[in-house]
Amino acid sequence: MKNINNSKLKIIPLGGLEQIGMNITAFEFEDSIIVVDCGLSFPEDDMLGIDLVIPDITYLKNNIQKVKGFVITHGHEDHIGALPYVLKEINVPIYATKLTIGIIDNKLKEHNLLKTTKRKVIKHGQAINLGAFRIEFIKTNHSIADASALAIYSPAGTVVHTGDFKVDYTPVFGDAIDLQRFGEIGKKGVLALMCDSTNAERPGFTMSERTVGKTFDNIFAEHKNTRIIIATFASNVDRVQQIINSAYKYGRKVVVEGRSMVSIITIASELGYISIPEHTLIDLEQMKNYPDEQMVLITTGSQGESMAALSRMAYDMHRKISIKPGDTVIFSSNPIPGNEKAVSKVINELSMKGADVIFQDAHVSGHACQEEIKLIYSLVRPKYAIPVHGEYRHLKAQAGIAGNLGISKENIFILSSGDVLELDDKQAKVVDKVQTGAILVDGLGVGDVGNIVLRDRQHLAEDGILIVVLTLEKYSNQLLAGPDIVSRGFVYVRESEILMEEARRVVEESLDHCSDKNITDWGKIKSSIKDSLSDYLWKKTKRNPMILPIIMEV
Repeated sequence: MKNINNSKLKIIPLGGLEQIGMNITAFEFEDSIIVVDCGLSFPEDDMLGIDLVIPDITYLKNNIQKVKGFVITHGHEDHIGALPYVLKEINVPIYATKLTIGIIDNKLKEHNLLKTTKRKVIKHGQAINLGAFRIEFIKTNHSIADASALAIYSPAGTVVHTGDFKVDYTPVFGDAIDLQRFGEIGKKGVLALMCDSTNAERPGFTMSERTVGKTFDNIFAEHKNTRIIIATFASNVDRVQQIINSAYKYGRKVVVEGRSMVSIITIASELGYISIPEHTLIDLEQMKNYPDEQMVLITTGSQGESMAALSRMAYDMHRKISIKPGDTVIFSSNPIPGNEKAVSKVINELSMKGADVIFQDAHVSGHACQEEIKLIYSLVRPKYAIPVHGEYRHLKAQAGIAGNLGISKENIFILSSGDVLELDDKQAKVVDKVQTGAILVDGLGVGDVGNIVLRDRQHLAEDGILIVVLTLEKYSNQLLAGPDIVSRGFVYVRESEILMEEARRVVEESLDHCSDKNITDWGKIKSSIKDSLSDYLWKKTKRNPMILPIIMEV
């Protein structure tokens, strides 16, 4: 396709850069926009009480007449998790492979969006036309089946987006990554490559998923007389398949525990992505009918999440399963950065209960290391390199790889979320910034908790709250009752009677001061109480609780 009217292609990441998670990128050409992925991220430690974080899609809402659809690379939360929330604002069709659509459908069902959302299953090798774009799905390998890279053809040139990928020549299910197709597209000329950077700091190749199967076989052979509990990511269907293969080989029954695990395995077996020998899977209820040495439990919670099945077992909070001395517990995952503490706590708890914990060699990554990244660059031979999917250091590491492969520095772009990169075969540059950000989801509220509410929550968490209750007479503002002071999370009242007495006195003085000055405005009275009380408490305790005066009138 030659670019006739010299329009440029715009690439606009709305999330997912400089962080792991919340991947969403808009591609715009004249009056067409397609959106690749629509993920969520999990809250930072300082986001108290927040359940999940979704991208700000103001830009898409403002340009809704251009938006043709969502094109999804694979079924992980950080690529599909925000769909149910975003579709309520912009209802456009979704295009993805079979398993990915299966997992998305499950989400849409929970949010009652199935009837109103158009979804289309695309096969690898197939291409779809959306406005000015043609998008081809290319087979890749990842830690979830049916992952795709995308070739995005526009009148301004071709962009290849790898999605999350690794090169696995011996995958557990299905075919190896279609390297030949990457090469063919590369021969025709590629404007830009957007490549997964998660493991860009790691040299060498990522091991094949199959190597984990061998490890499981060895562990099963060595632990013939104990119950085996394996924690892994719910979405890693191939990992679950290998655990089931080993269990079957060693005559064990399998119980699957954890809501997300059960639902994904159900979808995967319905769609034929996992094959389970008959009579191998049993219900949690039937577990008591079998001796320990015939049992394997596959469970969620490999990241130490407090509500996941494994943590509940470790802390004796699980209704059906308790850890016994001699149990073998395998962590078939690596801690995601930031989860190390939680994971190590769970490991300690399990060990104290007498379990044998194994966390070496029972995991391989789903992301490409440096040699595989080089392979993709060499096949695609892009003019511009745009590293994606990773924190800044990962993007920078990939920029280094691209540079070593001969891509000139001014053709490598480390973007931030919101940057608008305009490109054609002559030049590329960042021309604008659009509104992006994190929308916080707390319970059923989407976006109703913002910075001010979070600041209040942090304040409450750090110093607690004092509530001052007093009753004033109407018109004369005479003090009729109180002031009563209620403390929550500030001091334990019974042990701080003198402090509370003094605090009451400070409030009374502040009220006298107001009546001397003929201040009758309640707002002013309240802030006078706040100021004097807060000064006093800071002097006495070096703490700054939130102070809420409540005035009633009679």
